[in-house]
Amino acid sequence: MTSAPAIPRPAATVLLVRDHPSPAPGRSALQVFLQRRVAGMAFAGGMTVFPGGGVDDADHADDITWNGPGPEVWADRLACDVDLAGAFVRAAVRETFEECGVLLADPRPDAAALQHERAELVSRRRSLGQVLTGAGLVLRSDLLRAWARWVTPEESPKRYDTAFFVALVPPGQEADAHTSEAVEATWWHPDDALASWEAGEMKLMPPTFHSLREIAELPDSAAVLAAAEERVVRPVIPRVRREGDRIVVVLPDHPDYDVAANHLTPGGRR
Repeated sequence: MTSAPAIPRPAATVLLVRDHPSPAPGRSALQVFLQRRVAGMAFAGGMTVFPGGGVDDADHADDITWNGPGPEVWADRLACDVDLAGAFVRAAVRETFEECGVLLADPRPDAAALQHERAELVSRRRSLGQVLTGAGLVLRSDLLRAWARWVTPEESPKRYDTAFFVALVPPGQEADAHTSEAVEATWWHPDDALASWEAGEMKLMPPTFHSLREIAELPDSAAVLAAAEERVVRPVIPRVRREGDRIVVVLPDHPDYDVAANHLTPGGRR
């Protein structure tokens, strides 16, 4: 007897972008922050991912002052109810601060001076609302743009319904690798990350390499943010198929969707 698919847990991920100040000739300026997760983690162990994680109960609490679009606007952008939309945004801001030390808030925070608060947040001894209120800060939802919403395939024992956002690193802040969930974290040009994946040196899940391919076509962070404004975001379960040496993400409206695979590695191994 086949068991019912696991119910996807809401999650949020942020494509944190910046422009390299002096890119090599012929290279785009765009860079994105990527983390390689600890191999033994229950979900996506060893995978290279954008910062992010599951929505916590505290992310549903309406205890945070916002600057920018409110949950009602985000509900329309993310095709979900208002409560979930607010939780997606709070989780995106919280996870970005926890995992790479970038805090999307105003007035301009001194993120380096908030390392104790960051540790308290990671340990769940304090909530994002408590951290922001204690520092006299307000959440900047206008620094986020909706990019996509991906749902883990039904065959997976651990599933997520993940809202993907893009955000530019605010002036005066730096992303770091101070997280126990990753063994390394750094800035990549998207095409370099894809080349590393094609060479088998990096493991990527379909939503990650699809997002990297999308932004790799754009020249800089401003173009990424502008492209996000035009996107229609709906939850999709991705599959993949091979076209020669190229891996293609197949979405539900594609005629090959029913025969596509749930995962392929660059070398063709299932």
